[in-house]
Amino acid sequence: MGRDTFEITVNVVKMLVVFLMMVQMVPILVWLERRGSAFIQHRFGPNRVGPLGLTQLLADAVKFICKEEFLPQKAVALLYYGAPVVALVPAALALASIPFSTPVEVSPFEMLGQAWGPYTFYIQGFHMNVGIIYILGVSSLGAYSLLMAGWGSSNKYSLMGALRASAQMISYELALGLAIVAVVLLYGTFDLAEMVSAQKGPLTFHMFSREYVVSVLPNWGIFFQPLGFVLFFTSVFAESNRLPFDLAESEGELVAGFHTEYGGFKMLLFFMGEYGHMMVSSSLLAIFYFGGHHIPFLTEASVHDWALSLAGQETTVASIITSLVFLASFLVKVALFLWFFIWVRWTLPRFRYDHLMDLGWKTMLPWSIFNIILTAVILFLAQGLVL
Repeated sequence: MGRDTFEITVNVVKMLVVFLMMVQMVPILVWLERRGSAFIQHRFGPNRVGPLGLTQLLADAVKFICKEEFLPQKAVALLYYGAPVVALVPAALALASIPFSTPVEVSPFEMLGQAWGPYTFYIQGFHMNVGIIYILGVSSLGAYSLLMAGWGSSNKYSLMGALRASAQMISYELALGLAIVAVVLLYGTFDLAEMVSAQKGPLTFHMFSREYVVSVLPNWGIFFQPLGFVLFFTSVFAESNRLPFDLAESEGELVAGFHTEYGGFKMLLFFMGEYGHMMVSSSLLAIFYFGGHHIPFLTEASVHDWALSLAGQETTVASIITSLVFLASFLVKVALFLWFFIWVRWTLPRFRYDHLMDLGWKTMLPWSIFNIILTAVILFLAQGLVL
Protein backbone atom coordinates (compact mmCIF):
# COMPACT_ATOMS: atom_id res chain seq x y z
CA MET A 1 0.00 0.00 0.00
CA GLY A 2 2.89 2.36 0.62
CA ARG A 3 5.82 3.16 2.84
CA ASP A 4 4.35 6.15 4.72
CA THR A 5 1.03 7.82 5.56
CA PHE A 6 0.94 10.08 2.50
CA GLU A 7 1.56 7.26 0.02
CA ILE A 8 -0.97 4.95 1.70
CA THR A 9 -3.60 7.72 1.65
CA VAL A 10 -3.07 8.45 -2.04
CA ASN A 11 -3.26 4.75 -2.93
CA VAL A 12 -6.52 4.30 -1.01
CA VAL A 13 -7.97 7.38 -2.72
CA LYS A 14 -6.95 5.97 -6.12
CA MET A 15 -8.91 2.77 -5.51
CA LEU A 16 -11.97 4.74 -4.41
CA VAL A 17 -11.72 6.99 -7.48
CA VAL A 18 -11.56 4.01 -9.84
CA PHE A 19 -14.66 2.47 -8.22
CA LEU A 20 -16.58 5.76 -8.27
CA MET A 21 -15.54 6.33 -11.88
CA MET A 22 -17.00 2.96 -12.86
CA VAL A 23 -20.23 3.66 -10.96
CA GLN A 24 -20.61 7.12 -12.51
CA MET A 25 -19.94 5.81 -16.00
CA VAL A 26 -22.92 3.43 -15.83
CA PRO A 27 -25.72 6.06 -16.09
CA ILE A 28 -23.76 7.86 -18.80
CA LEU A 29 -23.45 4.64 -20.80
CA VAL A 30 -27.15 3.89 -20.26
CA TRP A 31 -28.04 7.35 -21.60
CA LEU A 32 -25.62 6.90 -24.51
CA GLU A 33 -27.12 3.50 -25.29
CA ARG A 34 -30.66 4.85 -25.26
CA ARG A 35 -29.75 7.85 -27.41
CA GLY A 36 -27.55 5.75 -29.69
CA SER A 37 -30.23 3.13 -30.23
CA ALA A 38 -32.72 5.89 -31.03
CA PHE A 39 -30.31 7.37 -33.57
CA ILE A 40 -29.72 3.97 -35.19
CA GLN A 41 -33.45 3.22 -35.32
CA HIS A 42 -34.33 6.72 -36.54
CA ARG A 43 -36.47 7.72 -33.54
CA PHE A 44 -36.27 9.95 -30.47
CA GLY A 45 -34.48 8.80 -27.37
CA PRO A 46 -34.68 10.43 -23.90
CA ASN A 47 -35.19 14.12 -24.74
CA ARG A 48 -37.76 15.54 -22.30
CA VAL A 49 -36.06 15.70 -18.90
CA GLY A 50 -33.27 18.27 -19.08
CA PRO A 51 -31.08 19.20 -22.06
CA LEU A 52 -30.76 16.19 -24.42
CA GLY A 53 -32.49 14.15 -21.74
CA LEU A 54 -29.40 14.19 -19.54
CA THR A 55 -31.23 14.65 -16.24
CA GLN A 56 -33.25 11.56 -17.11
CA LEU A 57 -30.25 9.76 -15.56
CA LEU A 58 -30.98 11.35 -12.19
CA ALA A 59 -34.67 10.49 -12.45
CA ASP A 60 -33.83 6.86 -13.27
CA ALA A 61 -31.43 6.67 -10.31
CA VAL A 62 -34.09 7.99 -7.92
CA LYS A 63 -36.60 5.51 -9.38
CA PHE A 64 -34.24 2.56 -8.85
CA ILE A 65 -33.43 3.54 -5.27
CA CYS A 66 -37.05 4.25 -4.25
CA LYS A 67 -38.61 1.09 -5.65
CA GLU A 68 -40.23 -1.26 -3.17
CA GLU A 69 -37.98 -3.92 -1.71
CA PHE A 70 -39.25 -7.47 -2.18
CA LEU A 71 -38.17 -11.10 -1.87
CA PRO A 72 -39.83 -13.91 -3.86
CA GLN A 73 -41.74 -16.28 -1.60
CA LYS A 74 -39.62 -19.37 -2.27
CA ALA A 75 -36.31 -17.57 -2.88
CA VAL A 76 -33.08 -18.48 -1.11
CA ALA A 77 -32.41 -15.17 0.63
CA LEU A 78 -28.62 -15.46 0.92
CA LEU A 79 -28.16 -16.30 -2.77
CA TYR A 80 -30.85 -13.89 -3.91
CA TYR A 81 -29.35 -10.87 -2.13
CA GLY A 82 -25.74 -11.91 -2.66
CA ALA A 83 -25.94 -12.30 -6.46
CA PRO A 84 -26.06 -8.55 -7.34
CA VAL A 85 -23.08 -7.85 -5.08
CA VAL A 86 -21.08 -10.71 -6.61
CA ALA A 87 -21.95 -9.29 -10.06
CA LEU A 88 -20.50 -5.88 -9.21
CA VAL A 89 -17.37 -6.71 -7.19
CA PRO A 90 -15.36 -8.69 -9.83
CA ALA A 91 -15.76 -5.91 -12.42
CA ALA A 92 -14.66 -3.26 -9.91
CA LEU A 93 -11.62 -5.28 -8.79
CA ALA A 94 -10.57 -6.02 -12.37
CA LEU A 95 -10.91 -2.39 -13.45
CA ALA A 96 -8.73 -1.26 -10.53
CA SER A 97 -5.72 -3.12 -11.98
CA ILE A 98 -5.88 -1.42 -15.41
CA PRO A 99 -3.01 1.04 -16.13
CA PHE A 100 -4.80 4.15 -17.38
CA SER A 101 -1.80 6.39 -18.05
CA THR A 102 1.86 7.09 -17.40
CA PRO A 103 2.94 7.16 -13.72
CA VAL A 104 3.09 10.47 -11.87
CA GLU A 105 6.51 11.30 -10.45
CA VAL A 106 6.27 13.44 -7.29
CA SER A 107 9.43 15.28 -6.26
CA PRO A 108 10.43 15.52 -2.57
CA PHE A 109 8.49 18.17 -0.61
CA GLU A 110 7.85 19.37 2.93
CA MET A 111 4.46 19.23 4.64
CA LEU A 112 3.47 19.55 8.30
CA GLY A 113 7.08 20.07 9.24
CA GLN A 114 8.18 16.77 7.71
CA ALA A 115 9.97 15.79 4.49
CA TRP A 116 8.01 13.56 2.08
CA GLY A 117 8.86 11.78 -1.14
CA PRO A 118 9.94 11.19 -3.75
CA TYR A 119 7.01 9.06 -4.96
CA THR A 120 5.91 7.25 -8.09
CA PHE A 121 2.15 6.89 -8.32
CA TYR A 122 0.72 4.54 -10.94
CA ILE A 123 -2.52 5.72 -12.52
CA GLN A 124 -4.44 2.62 -11.51
CA GLY A 125 -5.98 1.29 -8.34
CA PHE A 126 -3.04 -1.02 -7.69
CA HIS A 127 -0.11 -2.26 -9.75
CA MET A 128 0.96 -5.89 -10.01
CA ASN A 129 3.36 -7.68 -12.34
CA VAL A 130 0.85 -10.45 -13.12
CA GLY A 131 -2.04 -8.14 -13.93
CA ILE A 132 -3.54 -10.23 -16.71
CA ILE A 133 -3.65 -13.38 -14.54
CA TYR A 134 -5.35 -11.39 -11.80
CA ILE A 135 -7.95 -9.94 -14.20
CA LEU A 136 -8.77 -13.35 -15.67
CA GLY A 137 -9.12 -14.87 -12.22
CA VAL A 138 -11.30 -12.11 -10.79
CA SER A 139 -13.49 -11.67 -13.89
CA SER A 140 -14.29 -15.38 -14.03
CA LEU A 141 -16.03 -15.04 -10.64
CA GLY A 142 -18.82 -13.14 -12.40
CA ALA A 143 -20.31 -16.46 -13.55
CA TYR A 144 -21.16 -17.27 -9.93
CA SER A 145 -23.45 -14.24 -9.67
CA LEU A 146 -25.55 -15.55 -12.57
CA LEU A 147 -25.86 -19.00 -11.00
CA MET A 148 -26.67 -17.49 -7.60
CA ALA A 149 -29.37 -15.28 -9.13
CA GLY A 150 -30.89 -18.12 -11.14
CA TRP A 151 -31.00 -20.63 -8.28
CA GLY A 152 -31.73 -18.14 -5.52
CA SER A 153 -34.76 -16.67 -7.31
CA SER A 154 -36.60 -20.05 -7.44
CA ASN A 155 -37.93 -19.13 -10.86
CA LYS A 156 -37.74 -21.47 -13.84
CA TYR A 157 -37.02 -18.64 -16.27
CA SER A 158 -34.23 -17.32 -14.03
CA LEU A 159 -32.71 -20.78 -13.69
CA MET A 160 -32.81 -21.38 -17.43
CA GLY A 161 -31.18 -18.01 -18.07
CA ALA A 162 -28.48 -18.73 -15.48
CA LEU A 163 -27.70 -22.12 -17.05
CA ARG A 164 -27.48 -20.55 -20.49
CA ALA A 165 -25.27 -17.71 -19.27
CA SER A 166 -22.87 -19.95 -17.34
CA ALA A 167 -22.52 -22.42 -20.24
CA GLN A 168 -21.94 -19.52 -22.61
CA MET A 169 -19.30 -17.87 -20.41
CA ILE A 170 -17.42 -21.14 -19.88
CA SER A 171 -17.49 -21.87 -23.63
CA TYR A 172 -16.14 -18.49 -24.70
CA GLU A 173 -13.64 -18.17 -21.85
CA LEU A 174 -11.60 -20.85 -23.63
CA ALA A 175 -11.28 -18.82 -26.83
CA LEU A 176 -10.70 -15.62 -24.85
CA GLY A 177 -8.00 -17.20 -22.69
CA LEU A 178 -6.20 -18.72 -25.67
CA ALA A 179 -6.28 -15.37 -27.48
CA ILE A 180 -4.57 -13.86 -24.42
CA VAL A 181 -1.97 -16.68 -24.46
CA ALA A 182 -0.91 -15.49 -27.93
CA VAL A 183 -0.64 -11.93 -26.57
CA VAL A 184 1.54 -13.12 -23.68
CA LEU A 185 3.76 -15.01 -26.14
CA LEU A 186 4.13 -11.85 -28.20
CA TYR A 187 4.98 -9.47 -25.36
CA GLY A 188 6.73 -11.98 -23.09
CA THR A 189 5.15 -10.62 -19.90
CA PHE A 190 2.02 -10.75 -17.74
CA ASP A 191 2.43 -7.10 -16.72
CA LEU A 192 -0.08 -4.84 -18.48
CA ALA A 193 2.16 -1.77 -18.10
CA GLU A 194 5.03 -3.59 -19.81
CA MET A 195 2.70 -4.59 -22.65
CA VAL A 196 1.84 -0.93 -23.15
CA SER A 197 5.53 0.08 -23.05
CA ALA A 198 6.34 -2.56 -25.69
CA GLN A 199 4.09 -0.73 -28.18
CA LYS A 200 5.99 2.58 -28.24
CA GLY A 201 7.32 4.14 -31.41
CA PRO A 202 6.87 3.11 -35.06
CA LEU A 203 6.06 -0.43 -36.14
CA THR A 204 9.25 -2.45 -35.55
CA PHE A 205 9.91 -6.16 -35.86
CA HIS A 206 12.83 -8.54 -36.28
CA MET A 207 12.85 -11.28 -38.87
CA PHE A 208 15.78 -13.64 -39.44
CA SER A 209 18.15 -11.42 -37.41
CA ARG A 210 17.22 -8.28 -39.35
CA GLU A 211 15.24 -5.34 -38.03
CA TYR A 212 12.45 -3.81 -40.09
CA VAL A 213 10.80 -0.45 -39.32
CA VAL A 214 7.55 0.77 -40.87
CA SER A 215 7.58 4.42 -39.89
CA VAL A 216 4.03 5.20 -41.07
CA LEU A 217 2.40 2.74 -38.64
CA PRO A 218 2.41 2.71 -34.82
CA ASN A 219 3.92 -0.29 -33.04
CA TRP A 220 0.52 -1.63 -31.95
CA GLY A 221 -0.36 -5.24 -31.22
CA ILE A 222 -3.17 -5.25 -33.80
CA PHE A 223 -0.55 -5.47 -36.56
CA PHE A 224 1.04 -8.52 -34.92
CA GLN A 225 -2.14 -10.22 -33.74
CA PRO A 226 -5.02 -9.42 -36.16
CA LEU A 227 -6.59 -12.87 -35.77
CA GLY A 228 -6.16 -12.74 -31.99
CA PHE A 229 -7.90 -9.36 -31.94
CA VAL A 230 -10.95 -10.73 -33.79
CA LEU A 231 -11.14 -13.74 -31.45
CA PHE A 232 -10.73 -11.66 -28.29
CA PHE A 233 -13.17 -8.99 -29.46
CA THR A 234 -15.84 -11.59 -30.25
CA SER A 235 -15.30 -13.43 -26.98
CA VAL A 236 -15.74 -10.36 -24.79
CA PHE A 237 -19.20 -9.81 -26.27
CA ALA A 238 -20.15 -13.31 -25.13
CA GLU A 239 -18.48 -12.85 -21.73
CA SER A 240 -20.42 -9.62 -21.17
CA ASN A 241 -23.75 -11.19 -22.25
CA ARG A 242 -24.18 -8.52 -24.89
CA LEU A 243 -26.02 -8.89 -28.17
CA PRO A 244 -25.70 -10.92 -30.33
CA PHE A 245 -24.75 -13.19 -27.38
CA ASP A 246 -27.46 -12.25 -24.86
CA LEU A 247 -29.20 -15.63 -24.87
CA ALA A 248 -29.30 -15.45 -21.06
CA GLU A 249 -31.69 -12.47 -21.22
CA SER A 250 -33.70 -13.22 -24.38
CA GLU A 251 -36.99 -11.49 -23.59
CA GLY A 252 -39.03 -13.50 -26.10
CA GLU A 253 -38.18 -16.77 -24.35
CA LEU A 254 -37.06 -16.13 -20.77
CA VAL A 255 -38.84 -12.88 -19.75
CA ALA A 256 -35.52 -11.35 -18.58
CA GLY A 257 -33.39 -14.39 -17.84
CA PHE A 258 -31.43 -14.69 -14.63
CA HIS A 259 -32.56 -11.30 -13.26
CA THR A 260 -36.31 -11.78 -13.90
CA GLU A 261 -37.10 -11.58 -10.17
CA TYR A 262 -34.93 -8.52 -9.53
CA GLY A 263 -35.91 -4.88 -9.44
CA GLY A 264 -34.86 -1.57 -7.93
CA PHE A 265 -31.35 -1.17 -6.56
CA LYS A 266 -30.52 -4.89 -6.91
CA MET A 267 -31.27 -4.67 -10.64
CA LEU A 268 -29.06 -1.59 -10.83
CA LEU A 269 -26.14 -3.59 -9.39
CA PHE A 270 -26.50 -6.12 -12.22
CA PHE A 271 -26.39 -3.24 -14.71
CA MET A 272 -23.24 -1.88 -13.04
CA GLY A 273 -21.60 -5.29 -13.24
CA GLU A 274 -22.42 -5.70 -16.94
CA TYR A 275 -21.18 -2.24 -17.88
CA GLY A 276 -18.16 -2.70 -15.62
CA HIS A 277 -17.18 -5.83 -17.58
CA MET A 278 -17.64 -3.82 -20.77
CA MET A 279 -15.19 -1.20 -19.44
CA VAL A 280 -12.65 -3.87 -18.47
CA SER A 281 -12.97 -5.54 -21.89
CA SER A 282 -12.59 -2.22 -23.72
CA SER A 283 -9.53 -1.35 -21.62
CA LEU A 284 -7.89 -4.72 -22.36
CA LEU A 285 -8.59 -4.31 -26.09
CA ALA A 286 -6.86 -0.92 -25.99
CA ILE A 287 -3.91 -2.31 -24.01
CA PHE A 288 -3.35 -5.52 -26.00
CA TYR A 289 -3.91 -4.25 -29.52
CA PHE A 290 -3.98 -0.44 -29.67
CA GLY A 291 -1.05 0.80 -27.63
CA GLY A 292 -2.86 1.47 -24.35
CA HIS A 293 -2.49 5.12 -23.43
CA HIS A 294 0.21 5.85 -26.03
CA ILE A 295 -0.49 8.41 -28.75
CA PRO A 296 0.84 7.44 -32.22
CA PHE A 297 4.03 9.25 -33.22
CA LEU A 298 4.10 11.20 -29.95
CA THR A 299 6.64 10.20 -27.28
CA GLU A 300 6.34 10.61 -23.54
CA ALA A 301 9.51 12.71 -23.54
CA SER A 302 8.10 15.23 -26.02
CA VAL A 303 4.85 15.56 -24.07
CA HIS A 304 6.80 15.93 -20.82
CA ASP A 305 8.99 18.69 -22.32
CA TRP A 306 5.86 20.53 -23.46
CA ALA A 307 4.34 20.09 -20.00
CA LEU A 308 7.54 21.42 -18.38
CA SER A 309 7.35 24.61 -20.44
CA LEU A 310 3.68 24.93 -19.50
CA ALA A 311 4.30 24.31 -15.79
CA GLY A 312 7.25 26.65 -15.43
CA GLN A 313 9.78 23.83 -14.95
CA GLU A 314 7.85 22.35 -12.01
CA THR A 315 8.59 18.65 -12.51
CA THR A 316 5.72 17.36 -10.40
CA VAL A 317 3.15 19.53 -12.17
CA ALA A 318 4.65 18.58 -15.54
CA SER A 319 4.37 14.90 -14.66
CA ILE A 320 0.71 15.35 -13.73
CA ILE A 321 -0.04 17.19 -17.01
CA THR A 322 1.75 14.47 -18.99
CA SER A 323 -0.25 11.80 -17.24
CA LEU A 324 -3.52 13.65 -17.93
CA VAL A 325 -2.70 13.91 -21.65
CA PHE A 326 -2.10 10.17 -21.95
CA LEU A 327 -5.12 9.45 -19.73
CA ALA A 328 -7.26 11.35 -22.24
CA SER A 329 -5.78 9.24 -25.04
CA PHE A 330 -6.63 6.01 -23.21
CA LEU A 331 -10.18 7.13 -22.40
CA VAL A 332 -10.82 8.02 -26.05
CA LYS A 333 -9.83 4.51 -27.14
CA VAL A 334 -11.97 2.92 -24.43
CA ALA A 335 -14.91 5.15 -25.38
CA LEU A 336 -14.67 4.03 -29.02
CA PHE A 337 -14.86 0.37 -27.99
CA LEU A 338 -17.76 1.07 -25.62
CA TRP A 339 -19.63 2.73 -28.48
CA PHE A 340 -18.92 -0.32 -30.62
CA PHE A 341 -20.58 -2.49 -27.96
CA ILE A 342 -23.68 -0.29 -28.23
CA TRP A 343 -23.56 -0.16 -32.01
CA VAL A 344 -23.41 -3.95 -32.36
CA ARG A 345 -26.29 -4.44 -29.90
CA TRP A 346 -28.66 -2.42 -32.06
CA THR A 347 -27.39 -3.73 -35.39
CA LEU A 348 -26.99 -7.53 -35.27
CA PRO A 349 -29.72 -10.09 -34.50
CA ARG A 350 -29.46 -12.54 -31.62
CA PHE A 351 -27.87 -15.95 -32.26
CA ARG A 352 -29.85 -19.15 -31.95
CA TYR A 353 -28.51 -21.08 -28.96
CA ASP A 354 -27.12 -24.04 -30.91
CA HIS A 355 -25.41 -21.61 -33.30
CA LEU A 356 -23.95 -19.80 -30.30
CA MET A 357 -22.39 -22.95 -28.89
CA ASP A 358 -21.21 -24.15 -32.31
CA LEU A 359 -19.42 -20.85 -32.87
CA GLY A 360 -17.65 -21.10 -29.52
CA TRP A 361 -16.58 -24.75 -29.66
CA LYS A 362 -16.31 -25.56 -33.38
CA THR A 363 -15.04 -22.27 -34.78
CA MET A 364 -13.44 -19.97 -32.23
CA LEU A 365 -11.68 -22.63 -30.15
CA PRO A 366 -9.87 -24.22 -33.16
CA TRP A 367 -8.94 -20.79 -34.52
CA SER A 368 -7.59 -19.75 -31.11
CA ILE A 369 -5.38 -22.84 -30.96
CA PHE A 370 -4.23 -22.17 -34.52
CA ASN A 371 -3.39 -18.56 -33.58
CA ILE A 372 -1.20 -19.72 -30.69
CA ILE A 373 0.65 -22.22 -32.89
CA LEU A 374 1.11 -19.62 -35.65
CA THR A 375 2.40 -17.04 -33.16
CA ALA A 376 4.86 -19.52 -31.64
CA VAL A 377 6.14 -20.61 -35.07
CA ILE A 378 6.65 -17.01 -36.24
CA LEU A 379 8.44 -16.11 -33.00
CA PHE A 380 10.70 -19.16 -33.41
CA LEU A 381 11.49 -18.39 -37.05
CA ALA A 382 12.09 -14.74 -36.31
CA GLN A 383 14.68 -15.76 -33.70
CA GLY A 384 13.38 -13.20 -31.23
CA LEU A 385 10.71 -11.07 -32.85
CA VAL A 386 10.25 -8.12 -30.54
CA LEU A 387 7.94 -5.14 -30.37
